[in-house]
Amino acid sequence: MRITKKFIVAGAGVVTLVAGGGAAVAATSAPAPKVTAEQAIEIAHKQVAGAWVSELDFDSQGTRADVWEIELTKGSQLHELKIDAATGKVTKNETERADKDDDDSDDD
Repeated sequence: MRITKKFIVAGAGVVTLVAGGGAAVAATSAPAPKVTAEQAIEIAHKQVAGAWVSELDFDSQGTRADVWEIELTKGSQLHELKIDAATGKVTKNETERADKDDDDSDDD
């Protein structure tokens, strides 16, 4: 009975802390990142002015620094950035052409 109660309480905490997010188990034991999602988005927009955010994920990496993974779209370019969740430093900034036709689908 106690295990069930703990699971329900932990599950409610995960839903509260991670709104549709990835690493639910890590979210219950890890402290909140120093850099918020909003701050990470501001940092990303400074790197790629005029872009819109197409994806935002928090990646808890265990022994390595936690990062915000942000995908930005500007015109026909897709920018993938990783921002250190403790310092706000951009650790990755890659650009590729966005596929508008999605010809590489796995429906074959």
